[in-house]
Amino acid sequence: MVENFREKADFIWSIADLLRGDYKQSEYQKVILPLTVLRRLDCVTQRNKEDVLERYEQLQEQGIENVAPALKKASGEKVYNISEYTFKSLCNDPDQIASNLQYYINSYDEETKEIFDKFDFNHQIQRLDEADLLYQVMEEFKEIDLHPNEVPNEEMGYIYEELIRKFNELSNETAGEHFTPREVIELMVNLIFDEDDEVLTEEGAVRTVYDPACGTGGMLSVAEDHVRSFNEEANLHVFGQELNPESYAVCNSDMLIKGQEPDNIVYGNSFTDDGFSGKKFDYMLSNPPFGVSWKKVRDEVEREHEEQGFAGRFGAGTPRVSDGALLFLQHMISKMKPPEEGGSRTAIVFNGSPLFTGGPNSGESAIRRWIIENDWLECIVGLPESLFYNTGIYTYIWILNNTKPEHREGKIQLIDARDMYEKMNESLGDKRHKLSDEQIAEITSIFGDLEANGRSKIFDNEEFGYRRIVIDRPLRMSFQASQERIESLGDERAFTNRDEDTQKAIKDALSTFDSEKEWLDRDEFIDEVELCFNMHGVEVRKSVYNAIERALGERNPQAEIVTDSNGEPEHDTDLRTRERVPLGEDPHEYFEKNVEPYIENAWINESNKYFDDQDGKLGVVGYEINFNRYFYNYETPRSLEEIDEELQKLEGEINDLLQEVME
Repeated sequence: MVENFREKADFIWSIADLLRGDYKQSEYQKVILPLTVLRRLDCVTQRNKEDVLERYEQLQEQGIENVAPALKKASGEKVYNISEYTFKSLCNDPDQIASNLQYYINSYDEETKEIFDKFDFNHQIQRLDEADLLYQVMEEFKEIDLHPNEVPNEEMGYIYEELIRKFNELSNETAGEHFTPREVIELMVNLIFDEDDEVLTEEGAVRTVYDPACGTGGMLSVAEDHVRSFNEEANLHVFGQELNPESYAVCNSDMLIKGQEPDNIVYGNSFTDDGFSGKKFDYMLSNPPFGVSWKKVRDEVEREHEEQGFAGRFGAGTPRVSDGALLFLQHMISKMKPPEEGGSRTAIVFNGSPLFTGGPNSGESAIRRWIIENDWLECIVGLPESLFYNTGIYTYIWILNNTKPEHREGKIQLIDARDMYEKMNESLGDKRHKLSDEQIAEITSIFGDLEANGRSKIFDNEEFGYRRIVIDRPLRMSFQASQERIESLGDERAFTNRDEDTQKAIKDALSTFDSEKEWLDRDEFIDEVELCFNMHGVEVRKSVYNAIERALGERNPQAEIVTDSNGEPEHDTDLRTRERVPLGEDPHEYFEKNVEPYIENAWINESNKYFDDQDGKLGVVGYEINFNRYFYNYETPRSLEEIDEELQKLEGEINDLLQEVME
């Protein structure tokens, strides 16, 4: 892991002090980030600039319009610049620096110019110039050499991410929109490449990797470096899409410098403007935003879900609108190659919510069910808290594979690495912990061995599913014609819909009952009400009798069971409970064993709505992965004597402190 990036990041960060007063702190990155990218590109193009200019002049004389291929060859890079300027020569003419800088940027190749369009940097050039800051800022930037020979790609990635982290802190950006620590990416890459010996060893092996929320491209870069470290002859083509324009611009510039195809990085929203529609990938990696709403794209996503079903990307369901994490996973699954074409492996980082949020009827549970019943979920790794720069929460890596090896078929591995970390000497935002190289290797080894131990547990897919059945108990009600209850008829619409004379007649008739008498049988009470109404000449509909039951009745466990017209017990909605029956266990047998002996007169509600829509069986199926439950270790509580001894000790210490104060 790179450790010496901070000095350079701190130097660049210090340049932002020049902006104080003319820029808000939240605006610093509009200047610093594009100039950091520009300075790196300047360093890359400077070394072969003479060759590029000479070749460009030749092409002009020959009247050749498509000069890009030849100039890239002359540059030795995917990027080139046809102006005579460099950062240093721009600073030689302070009076014309704004116009010269704009000319310099416009002299880059088309892909590079697009990067600065996304930064909207022309506006900042004018603003800096008007504030007499442009020359000062450029003077500072020219002092740092960011050529890849001096600052390797991995170190440059850390610099970008450290700057973005600081900018986001200043502007209070949403926590979920930040980037992933490199050691977490390294672990993810290890896990998805673990079973692909061919790409790591075979000469000329070709693979593709995709990140639908690629940020500055950290995951793609680490994946590429990982493969190259094992097999220099392998070709890993990286693809990504990013919604944030600044992050997209950084990622695109990084791809240019590393020789990747810039067209493989697409700007836009992966949900509504899929930049790789119909394309499949060998590997996928992502750290989508944690707990970020997808309300803005709700109409488009739900339309695709409803109209295309499983022919689209979101056929399994849609999660609650406050968290779109599982939409990213469905999007990635849609880009998995079919097994007959070699299949795909995917790693994605989530917070705890996608593990268990939502009951059986929820979109989240439906998505988990779809994934698990298709046998795509291979492993989940629980990571330590305080591992990310922007949040201290626990996070989880999900590994999916649609071509599981035979020994993993029908199984899911859980790895508990939540206590595997080293404390950092200096925190970076909320990041106080890190994974060491040894710990990454250990987790990778645990994954590869697929053996149950204290950190690794293996379960059948069915273990995470259940059927939710509804248990009802009989309604028991007593009735009393007290004046207070009679007056409460005024809250019943079926009563107040009658004309005033009828309302008065009903109340008068009910008032003839003994207000102290209590009926413990509903049928006996209604019979007496009917007789009373007949004697007083009151005629009412059944709905009024129902209103009288509600107003004059109350639940009473000592009363008789209320039955319907068929003599069957009516259920008490207040006593309704729900039981989770493990998949594979018959709900009736479960009820007889776990419910019936303990709850008198209970029964399973077998209404049609409590049968599962997919398999038609009793009990709606749900899936959840309660990570804590599977790794819970019971600790014997301390004895009362030990607690009492500690309390006495504390009491003595408090008395001693009070005595010192009084003296």
